[in-house]
Amino acid sequence: MEVKKSQKADLENKRSLFLQIGLVLTLAMVFLAFEWRVETSEANVLDTVQELQVDDEIIPVTTTEPIKPPPPPPPAPRIADVIDIVDNDEEIDEVLEIVDSGTDMDEEVDIQVKEDIEDDDEEKIFVIAENMPEFPGGDAALFSWISNNIKYPVIAQENGITGRVYLNFVVNKQGGIENVKVTRGVDPSLDKEAIRVINKMPKWIPGKQRGKPVNVSFSVPINFQLQ
Repeated sequence: MEVKKSQKADLENKRSLFLQIGLVLTLAMVFLAFEWRVETSEANVLDTVQELQVDDEIIPVTTTEPIKPPPPPPPAPRIADVIDIVDNDEEIDEVLEIVDSGTDMDEEVDIQVKEDIEDDDEEKIFVIAENMPEFPGGDAALFSWISNNIKYPVIAQENGITGRVYLNFVVNKQGGIENVKVTRGVDPSLDKEAIRVINKMPKWIPGKQRGKPVNVSFSVPINFQLQ
């Protein structure tokens, strides 16, 4: 016997509808789970306990008082001068005596003025004198004499050494040359030759101070140049 089904009673035709309804219900439950809130009293209790513990741990601010310096010592007591008050009627034994020196107002008084003692300039060495020492014939004659008497050292020529040697010496009261020194040298060979030439110079005209011959310091440069 065949079973006959009507198309309205066949559930296979409504499968898609049931599937859509199931999906809608599932989404609704998911959204409801996300939006569900659980309020518990325990969480609030924990929050209050933590807040109370933080309040208890607050450290009070302490301030230190500044150290005051010790007070200055009291001033020493001032001793007042003792003044004796004498009555006007009291007689004074002391008598002021005025002695006449016996001098007449018209008498002439001799005033002695000591003359300035002149310093002994004989042993001094002047840097600048009233009359400076001079080479016979002047400066031109001096440098001409040096150029004619100088001998260029062979070792300096071979090594090509040139330069200007500055010398200082003293022209004494007799016009002689003393204490020849090199103030700025170039080479030992050139310095030695310059000293030799200065010591060999003839006598100068000595310098004078207050009309008297004196020792005067003098400086001369000697230029060594290869031609």
